[in-house]
Amino acid sequence: MTLFNRGFSSKFKRISLWAGITVVVVGSVVLMAYIATKPANLTAASLVNPNVTHEWFTGPENAKITLVEYSDFQCPACGAYYPLIKQISEEYKSNVKFVYRHFPLRRIHKNTDITANASEAAGVQGKFWEMHSMIFEHQQDWAEKSNAEEIMIGYAKTLSLDPVRFKNDLNSQEVKDIVEADYQSGIKSQVDSTPTFFLNGQKIQNPKSLEEFKSIIDQAIAKNS
Repeated sequence: MTLFNRGFSSKFKRISLWAGITVVVVGSVVLMAYIATKPANLTAASLVNPNVTHEWFTGPENAKITLVEYSDFQCPACGAYYPLIKQISEEYKSNVKFVYRHFPLRRIHKNTDITANASEAAGVQGKFWEMHSMIFEHQQDWAEKSNAEEIMIGYAKTLSLDPVRFKNDLNSQEVKDIVEADYQSGIKSQVDSTPTFFLNGQKIQNPKSLEEFKSIIDQAIAKNS
């Protein structure tokens, strides 16, 4: 049984914009985060539902606590947060629903769309989360390459996906529409950084450490228990 599972819903979304670079340390992980300077953990922005028929999430579908991430696979900050989010998803897998949403920063990341599409194409064959992990874990291998599509097809073969079907889905309008729906919902949600997180529909400022992230979640769990 894998850590991540596929789920269906239409209640959340994602977005992100270039804002500036802040370096924070989470244990031994350096997070280079594109974040807006806002003083409080909670912000005024609220989550807007994307126009999609399913979402990718881990944890219980009807959990009282839902953490939504708006992310760009090529964003260095998102790559730095990836192991932190993976750890949180594991530790809170019985009572927190974690939702992943695309927000491709197309103006600054040339391979952001192809990787978002690749994760969705893998999802068609039931391996969204496996591709999600592979893309983040090998971010440095493809981020600035001109043959990113070829690399994604290689990842699909590694994951034992049907490569012909994967390539067709990778370039399909249906997959592109899913990514775009996430992007548009993010804009409506007033997300201004990647990664951006929403906890139970309320935007939070990016935590600067694993302990801070867990504290915010623990407080939400206590409030909703």
